[in-house]
Amino acid sequence: MPVRLRPMTEADLPQLTNAESPYENFGPRGPRTAPLDPSLTADAGGLTVVDDDGGAVLGSVSWVWQRWGPNPQSRNPMIGIWLAVAVRGRGAGTETQRQLADLFFLHTTVNRVEAHTDAQNLAEQRALEKAGFRREGVTRGAQWREGAYHDSHIFSILRSEWEGQR
Repeated sequence: MPVRLRPMTEADLPQLTNAESPYENFGPRGPRTAPLDPSLTADAGGLTVVDDDGGAVLGSVSWVWQRWGPNPQSRNPMIGIWLAVAVRGRGAGTETQRQLADLFFLHTTVNRVEAHTDAQNLAEQRALEKAGFRREGVTRGAQWREGAYHDSHIFSILRSEWEGQR
């Protein structure tokens, strides 16, 4: 499915809900606001996923920065995705996550882009693998959702793997 990433606007927010999947109930949250500066190097950020043909809002992607060591070179983005139910299973997730990894590798010096997903979310695991990410292992009890801790799977793609796909 042809998709495009663009900066998020306030008008997008009503279309981006979090109540359509068992993997999205993280408990009470503050009001959602669109980032004014979706810079890739900000501590956290997000973009809107739109249909490349008509521009309809399909979902969103976001990221937070992880650190695997004390130096700046050990910093990498952990990405997340939410798609409307109507477009799930049509390749939008794979293409969106591929495009987001491309943005990080083309416009930053990161060596690694990672994603975590619920251990039972098989559709997201397939989408990440199709986008070139590799499963690394299980993060036990890492995600608080629906009143309990859940295991998740960690995936990543390294710059050298991404360059090999181009």
